[in-house]
Amino acid sequence: MFNFLKKNKEKAKKLDNNTELLSKTASLLIHAAKMDQKYSDEEKEIIKKTMLELGCEENSIDEMLIIAEKNETNSNQILDFTRKVKNTDDNFKTKLIEALWKIIFSDNKVDMYESSLMRRLAGLLYLDNKTVGDIKEQVRKKLNQ
Repeated sequence: MFNFLKKNKEKAKKLDNNTELLSKTASLLIHAAKMDQKYSDEEKEIIKKTMLELGCEENSIDEMLIIAEKNETNSNQILDFTRKVKNTDDNFKTKLIEALWKIIFSDNKVDMYESSLMRRLAGLLYLDNKTVGDIKEQVRKKLNQ
């Protein structure tokens, strides 16, 4: 009986950690979307699609985004969002960076604040600038096709 309880407790903790990771990731995506003072429906769709790709359940996506939007509004720094994300695997980080560039390119221009954000995120997520730049060019090519 105690093994059953222990396994369920470990499972619940793992789910909580995953939910927190997804919430922080969504908050980071929303932060990037709001960087240029325009949070468009297109950006929201990019965020939803990315969150589904990263493991968020479809039936909880809207609730997750509401929570993430509140977190983003109430936070004054991106360090809070990157603490969990920086410890993920390269595949997770690559999907995140791709989504961030899609959000930034969604209005067909990159302003200095968005560029600055991406440079800061490269360091905070332990990614080199070349990797982030390569992902940027891949996204730009996909969007121009």
